[in-house]
Amino acid sequence: MKFSIAIAAGLAGSFFVAQAASAAGGFEDQMGRCLQQFANTRDAAQVMLECNAVDGKLSDCKVVDNSAGGKGFDKAAMCIAEKLPMGAKTGTVKVPFRFPGGA
Repeated sequence: MKFSIAIAAGLAGSFFVAQAASAAGGFEDQMGRCLQQFANTRDAAQVMLECNAVDGKLSDCKVVDNSAGGKGFDKAAMCIAEKLPMGAKTGTVKVPFRFPGGA
């Protein structure tokens, strides 16, 4: 199964990740597992997280907006954030997720 998700992180701009399920144990695999476990990929949703960025990783994330409450996209976003690469970013960042649906 293929998944598409657009993710932007704070002032870092945005990037696009498509067709999850390639490198074992990597970010794309984590994204695919999170979507399959928590959300219906046929539905569309937007979720905004606010997290602390430290040492290239996100922690202490909380959901600040969820367009599809009760459909599991908030849990999928939190799960994906555990592996989201942040580079040298530090401090509080907002991380918007767009789940386009239709998969």
